[in-house]
Amino acid sequence: MKYSKPIFLFSAMLVLTFCSCSRQKLSGEYIPQAPDYSDGTMWVSSMEDNEGTGADIFYVVSTWELDWTTDEGQVCHYADPVGQSGHRDNMKIEIDKIKDYMGPGNNFYAPYYRHISFDTWLTRNEDSISTRFNKVAFKDLQAAFEHFAQTRDKERPFVLAGFSQGGKAVVELLKTMPEDVASQMVAAYVLGYKVTAQDTLDCKKIRPAKGETDLGVTICYNSVSDTKYVIPVISGDCAICINPVNWRTDDTPAILQDSITVRVSPDYHVLVLDGYDGKEYSPAGGLINVGDFHSAEPWLYKEQLQENINKRIAAFRERD
Repeated sequence: MKYSKPIFLFSAMLVLTFCSCSRQKLSGEYIPQAPDYSDGTMWVSSMEDNEGTGADIFYVVSTWELDWTTDEGQVCHYADPVGQSGHRDNMKIEIDKIKDYMGPGNNFYAPYYRHISFDTWLTRNEDSISTRFNKVAFKDLQAAFEHFAQTRDKERPFVLAGFSQGGKAVVELLKTMPEDVASQMVAAYVLGYKVTAQDTLDCKKIRPAKGETDLGVTICYNSVSDTKYVIPVISGDCAICINPVNWRTDDTPAILQDSITVRVSPDYHVLVLDGYDGKEYSPAGGLINVGDFHSAEPWLYKEQLQENINKRIAAFRERD
């Protein structure tokens, strides 16, 4: 069986960008200028809901940049979407591919933001990862989502989705989402990141999906060839998982692309795949190994995700 050529997560590992940026000092670190989300260049968007039957999609992109160094020799641990067009170009590669299957029939919005670097993830230190994420990246996303919520038609349903670092963002956005905004949310898709038991305790809006068309729920999954390849910082201690092939939460197997068996591990709350080696996805700098299919999460199941998003949108509109 042939597979389409995927986008490689963390593809920015291939290139180091050296250029100056507008920056300020924060806790001893130099960070780029914050985006202004009233500026259209800080978004990728497309309006394809021509019939008024779709939804608004808010998508958060994953990690694309390494640490990089300014002309003054200062190390920056964040992407710079304002000062470096190349950083926007990198993020747009993934965003456009997501837009290709989430966008048709819907209005699609994806903000550029100062995401934390791949090197930060390589520390595998969840405290330092969350500290940097909350100080810079999440502030951008809160501002972007607030702009999205304030400027959209508030009667329209919306879908929240993100991959990897973007999945972490989805979890945190759910925790801070106002109730009146949450009432219009069709579902939240956490692709390739974990939702912990503590997350569900901290936020009543994080309700695990139980089926194919339940509403206001969170869809979460991570894929491995064996549970020994679970990565703690990404998928460890995950408390919820649903199979995007058969939309079941038990270990009932489903067949993907005629030859891949996909089932939920009830103990680890991840997807275990048989008949797939993921060799078209390169291991990423020692963080992602050959038994973990993290880089495949938005692409391997894209047909199922596209169909499911539209089914849930239809169910939301029928409910109203």
